[in-house]
Amino acid sequence: MLTKSHNLRSENSTPEASLLLACYNKFEDLDLVFASLEAQIFKNFEVIICDDGSKPEVVERIRAYMKSSPLAIQHLWHEDLGFRKNRMLNQGIRNAKSDYLIFVDADCVLHPKFIFDHVEHKVAGVVLAGRRVDLTPSITRALSRDRVRSGFLQRNFWWIFFAILWMKDNNAPKGIYFNSPFWLRLAHRKARGIVGCNFSVHKQDLLAINGFDMRYEGPGIGEDSDIEFRLRLNGVVIKPFTHKAIQYHLYHRLLKRASVNDEIFDQVRASGKSATPFGVAQLMDAEVVPLL
Repeated sequence: MLTKSHNLRSENSTPEASLLLACYNKFEDLDLVFASLEAQIFKNFEVIICDDGSKPEVVERIRAYMKSSPLAIQHLWHEDLGFRKNRMLNQGIRNAKSDYLIFVDADCVLHPKFIFDHVEHKVAGVVLAGRRVDLTPSITRALSRDRVRSGFLQRNFWWIFFAILWMKDNNAPKGIYFNSPFWLRLAHRKARGIVGCNFSVHKQDLLAINGFDMRYEGPGIGEDSDIEFRLRLNGVVIKPFTHKAIQYHLYHRLLKRASVNDEIFDQVRASGKSATPFGVAQLMDAEVVPLL
């Protein structure tokens, strides 16, 4: 069963963007993301928390935050029956008030211009494929709500850059913000795919492929590679979006990718069909129950 809760302050307005925030437990990380959302320079957006079965105590903390938050928030939740992120993301798509969707994860703190950049550069038939910067364990531990809200990461990136430069994926340069159109053109010449924690797309383009394939019940492929493949089949362009819409990935151990995902993706590619038969249209109305 899925429960739904509204921040009533959002009821009478239409947001320019719906930010779908995938989460599962770890309220301490989520609270840092909330702090970064409060600090956004662009304000006309809603947050849809796509909660893949967090524990009751975490749900209580989310609901308590919603009561005092300046953000317009919906909280969607279903029972923890294993990794069902794609199902919850489809619920988020269905509940989104805006026709422009931005996808993030609850372990990624956002640059103050994150939402502004996605909205400012949106184009019909185009996905903006952003990236993330991986933080070290010590920098992650040093963060607090106040530090995130006051721009600690942006002000100190000159030394954070060198601290994270030698991490495994070496993505420190992606944390450098570009304003120059010239440097952005150079940076965006290289083709890049979708990363599930940082991309934006028009809602109609996702609905045209029936959203996320809910057969993927393990991390990896289902939230990015699969959706990218089917969007491309439908003529949607994947545009690199580095050095804009920057996000900072809080340190944690990586989840194991489910091997069954590879088998499902092989079937999807072999079918050559852009619309999944296991997506938004297959959600049942009975799954959505208003929380009283």
